[in-house]
Amino acid sequence: MSSFKLRPRFKDELNLTPEEFQGLFDKALKSSKVFVGLVSESYVVLKISPQERHFWSPQLTITCEKREEGGTTLRGLYGPKPSIWAVFFMGYATLSMLSLFSGVYGFSQWILDKPAPILWTIPVFASLAFILYLVAQTGQKVGAEQMFRLHYFYETTLQHTTPLK
Repeated sequence: MSSFKLRPRFKDELNLTPEEFQGLFDKALKSSKVFVGLVSESYVVLKISPQERHFWSPQLTITCEKREEGGTTLRGLYGPKPSIWAVFFMGYATLSMLSLFSGVYGFSQWILDKPAPILWTIPVFASLAFILYLVAQTGQKVGAEQMFRLHYFYETTLQHTTPLK
């Protein structure tokens, strides 16, 4: 797993129908004590059991699409809980907007030959964004072992190996 990947993913082609795929995971989740999840018509969500789950625990969301020539295309996406992902997204969006407004105001002041000390906030916001990125990478490293366990559960259930991208 590259340290630059924010949300590892994979794509897989199976010779199973979506119903057979969902049946496999429904059966595997009912017999598992380590993983819990949700099996729906077009997707499966795998999570670590609540006893082992922590703030940085990942989850695997698999969407399944029926192929016209037969079989199923699976797309898997590893990531944190949606609420954690939203916090990071909003943090990046807020820092970006503050940088944009500071830059527009500061450069307009600078063009008018007025002092523009607000331009010093841009490197501060960039530093905060970098710190936010480092926090996300640290959290990903903390949850890496659980992510590999989720991937192993996926591969074991399908009896099929799939590389991560």
